[in-house]
This record gives sequence, structure tokens and C-alpha cells, in this order.
Amino acid sequence: MASRPESDSGPGPELDSGPVFDPELGWRLHHQVAVRPEPFGALLYHFGTRKLSFLKNRTIVDVVNALSDHPDARSACRAAGIDDAQQAPYLHALGVLAQSKMLVLQ
Repeated sequence: MASRPESDSGPGPELDSGPVFDPELGWRLHHQVAVRPEPFGALLYHFGTRKLSFLKNRTIVDVVNALSDHPDARSACRAAGIDDAQQAPYLHALGVLAQSKMLVLQ
């Protein structure tokens, strides 16, 4: 699963820190976020906010990298081989990433 993974805000409701995460919407990495693969998963670095996030396994890395290719977060999870019953921890991780402005709405 993902660690406390952590968006340029777009349309939609927002918290002080970023847009409210809705898995039924399309998401993508913020254009200022770089992904560095690591043996444990990946590091995400946001050049605008200077925040660093750790993705603790390759499955969540696959989901994050696939977000922009899918109409919503749930579809990206399915494409990474995560069935609906197993998506909760991954969606939580994506929500943390959205709140910390690593992910933005498409």
C-alpha cells in the first residue's frame, strides 16, 4: 500500500491544502511533480511546494502514473490490477496526495 502519499487546484470543492479527493473524477500529477523510482516504490517531489512524498510499493506507483490515462481514479486502480474490493487503501493514498497538491484534477 502507499505511505502517506501526498495538487494545482482545479475546479471542484477545495480544502485549504488542495481539492477534495473524489475517486469518480479524473486526476493527474501536478506538472511540477517529479517521480523518482526507488526499489521500495517511488519518491514524489513537488518543485512548487518543496514537499516530498514516499510511495511504498510499485502498485501505487503504477496507479499514480496511470491516472492521466483514465477517466477517474477507480479506473486507474482497476488498470493496475486492484479490484474494487481492494481499492480503499489506494484511494486513501491518492486522497492524501491530492490534499498535499501532488495530484490535480484533469
